Amino acid sequence: MASLPRGAHAAAWYRAAVSQLHVRAEADAVAEYVLLPGDPNRARRIAERFFDDPVLTTDHRQLLGYTGTYRGLRVSVQATGMGCPSLAIVVEELIALGARTLVRVGTAGIIAPAVEPGELIIATASVPNDGTTRHYMQAQPFACVADFGVTHALVRGAAELGAKAHVGLIQTDDGFYATTPDDVPRLQAAGVLAIEMEASALFLLGSLRGVRTGCALVASNRIGDTAFVSQETLDQGVDTMTRTTLDACVALAAGA
Repeated sequence: MASLPRGAHAAAWYRAAVSQLHVRAEADAVAEYVLLPGDPNRARRIAERFFDDPVLTTDHRQLLGYTGTYRGLRVSVQATGMGCPSLAIVVEELIALGARTLVRVGTAGIIAPAVEPGELIIATASVPNDGTTRHYMQAQPFACVADFGVTHALVRGAAELGAKAHVGLIQTDDGFYATTPDDVPRLQAAGVLAIEMEASALFLLGSLRGVRTGCALVASNRIGDTAFVSQETLDQGVDTMTRTTLDACVALAAGA
């Protein structure tokens, strides 16, 4: 929406104009650093396993949010629900509440043959195959790109943990079941590593609102697989992704 304020100078406008209809939290309850899982159960898991002294900040519509500390840094985790429309609502309201670095932490369907289930994917950009980014940009072309500093911190965080991370392009879709094995060769040829459902809107809002955004994902199953990845493999991947992201937030806060 070209008529809306952009950049850090717009923060005061957002605090005044965006009401918290969905993220019903007090302004001081949300940290500057926020992890964004789609699944509310994952938000609870992250808070309980990784935060010191987590406090529930919102449970409206079961979009669970928590704030605590990690290695001395005040951090939040907020469920966004599934898909770009839901994420966009939540992120707009989080920014109005003071969030300034927002990182999606989720799962993705595998496209690239080099990626194995349970491995980490760090997105540099996302092909915006969704309606939300088109709505915001009035159908004008736009490159949905993650913040370089956040991406670099995620890559470094994974390396310090000894975790294998694939870094590159993903695609954001609206239809979970719309992509079929017939689509895979075309997407592989375009360099797409995996498909998920929220990152392009997050990256766009980062550009429009002047905040830092990033995306770390756990590879789940390959597109067309009839069997889903085991829960143990997925849980291990989620823990590695979460630790990587939280360590990245600490590094960013320290200016490293």
